[in-house]
Amino acid sequence: MWARLLAGASGVRLGARGAGCGSRDLQRRHASSTGEATLKTTALFDFHRAHGGKMVEFAGWSMPVQYKDSHVSSHTHTREHCSIFDVSHMLQTKVHGKDRIKFMESLVVADVWELKDNQGTLSLFTNDKGGIIDDLIVTKTDQDYLYVVSNAGCADKDSAHMKARLSELKASGCDVDLEFLDEALIALQGPSMCRVLQEGVKEDLAKLTFMTSALATIFGVPGCRVTRCGYTGEDGVEISVPQSRVVELTERLLAHSEVKLAGLGARDSLRLEAGLCLYGNDIDETTTPVEAALLWTIGKRRRQTGGFPGADVIVPQIKAKTARKRVGLVSTGPPVRQHTPILSPDGKVIGEVTSGCPSPCLKKNIAMGYVDAAFAKNGTAIQVEVRRKVVPAVVSKMPFVPTNYYSA
Repeated sequence: MWARLLAGASGVRLGARGAGCGSRDLQRRHASSTGEATLKTTALFDFHRAHGGKMVEFAGWSMPVQYKDSHVSSHTHTREHCSIFDVSHMLQTKVHGKDRIKFMESLVVADVWELKDNQGTLSLFTNDKGGIIDDLIVTKTDQDYLYVVSNAGCADKDSAHMKARLSELKASGCDVDLEFLDEALIALQGPSMCRVLQEGVKEDLAKLTFMTSALATIFGVPGCRVTRCGYTGEDGVEISVPQSRVVELTERLLAHSEVKLAGLGARDSLRLEAGLCLYGNDIDETTTPVEAALLWTIGKRRRQTGGFPGADVIVPQIKAKTARKRVGLVSTGPPVRQHTPILSPDGKVIGEVTSGCPSPCLKKNIAMGYVDAAFAKNGTAIQVEVRRKVVPAVVSKMPFVPTNYYSA
């Protein structure tokens, strides 16, 4: 789950950004359109339908893909104003105990020790082969716990992975415990976010910089954790809020003229313009952080000391390079989608597209995918095969649209 998100980075969230867990008492369930399965629902499910949300299956959840406005309108509104996204399906976890950092660093590539209080970082769960199990955001709070947000589609896998490591460390005498949260999670994203949210909090949001977090009362709703991050490339926050109060808070935010609801469709095109990976599309257990151009997620100390799963594979790749690399692509003509073959100028298959869409901002087709390292340099002319037709494309720097993360 980049989404999950670091300024200037060419890849993930993180944000963006996933499946979560919720209280079994509060998780209402409803039949899928086929009647063959049931889907989990967030505390905003009825709210989405009442506001014209078109519900679709996503990672085992019923989520709004768009509302009455078109996907492009929602995308543009987020870039120009701000939008609310329901991301309550993401997995929120607290890691307690004096050995909580040791526990987390035994699973992820980040240097968690170096984080300041209430500072977070995007990181990666890795396996012993160097593959990416998931992307996540880890925040070191000033309240003696780590706050972790990971992706929807990986919730069961992530929780099992953490529990297994927890058992190992506790058996060796370590002091660490996990708490899986029942909180809802909403993201308020866009350039007017700060102006909207500041009306509802007493804290000065100018002091809450990108990838920092704080507890706050928001429009009278206490116990909210506000983290300045997101999955759109815009200034924004993710707000963890009690499920019993999330409808109330969402209604208060939506009452502002700057704010509209947005769904998965806009979330996907926004994250792609920002060059952020979607787990399961752009990164998975067969890709390493170096191949995925996510080297910046690996802390400097961790590169030297290792200690994370797959370090013996990943660290040597930093100097030796890799045979393939994740890159951005820009093309004209028909849209480029996942699994589109990427070709060299002479027609040889050199890779495959992992995500692609028409960019509402650029009015061009954008995509990301993996290519042979010899073709990974920005500006390299290549080709893509769309509907059995060869279309010219160019390897392009990411993000495709400049990011607007906030720093003081």
